[in-house]
Amino acid sequence: MFSTLTERGASATLDALSSGANDYVTKPANVGSVGQSMESVREQLIPKIKALLGRPVAPVRPADAPVPPPRPAAPRTGPGKKPAVLVIGSSTGGPESLAKVLPQLPTSLPVPVLLVQHMPPVFTRQFAQRLDRLSALRVVEAADGSPLLPGTVHLAPGDHHLVVRKSSRGLHTGLTQGPPENFCRPAVDPLFRSAVAAYDGAVLGVVLTGMGADGRNGAGEIRAAGGTVVVQDQATSVVWGMPGAITQAGYADEVLPLDRIPEAINRHLTGVLTGTVVAGGAR
Repeated sequence: MFSTLTERGASATLDALSSGANDYVTKPANVGSVGQSMESVREQLIPKIKALLGRPVAPVRPADAPVPPPRPAAPRTGPGKKPAVLVIGSSTGGPESLAKVLPQLPTSLPVPVLLVQHMPPVFTRQFAQRLDRLSALRVVEAADGSPLLPGTVHLAPGDHHLVVRKSSRGLHTGLTQGPPENFCRPAVDPLFRSAVAAYDGAVLGVVLTGMGADGRNGAGEIRAAGGTVVVQDQATSVVWGMPGAITQAGYADEVLPLDRIPEAINRHLTGVLTGTVVAGGAR
């Protein structure tokens, strides 16, 4: 799907994704020449095609080189911590995966949720609205300085990293325009790192389908601090880049098909006490 960076383009693209399209490329805007426009499309489109065909986007492995098997989760050096926050990362194929996972989470979810889906501005606002309509949880495009309350999902806005900040007011969202990480802004790693620091490792990290390796380093920090990491399996992922990178690194506590991930989230959050009552009660 080719899309303009407009409200109409975003709406049409999200409709296409919900109807079976796997990914999209945004049309260049405000570029200096036709040649620059073509190069922009080439840089976006070729890696996506290779990823969707199951070919490596990174440097090619020699044909005779052995493929390393998935590593089992690294042994823990201490007891795991009960999650106080849920952080989710996804990319290619993520919109539809999220549309299947979030509606399966209850209004009584006892922790706040922060979510990074690789998307440009405009798209994230409309995507948050669509998820909000599908889910019993409240889903919003994240704003700077919002308190982190149970039952609310904060989706990173396009072109901004979403992080957790701690202040005298408690824990709240933060938005930054720091350098892209893993070629992405928003990126998963800044969110995961900040959640580990703010919640002292009491983090449940979930990584769904997506190309690249964004989230791998952050997942390692979650596990090292006593948190838990759940990733989508290869068979149900549109692209097993992000969850595959975490699995190969030995950072995944569970590797599950998409339809089992909501159950895993609810299982890990069983017994967690709600810290704050959401104003207005259950939706």
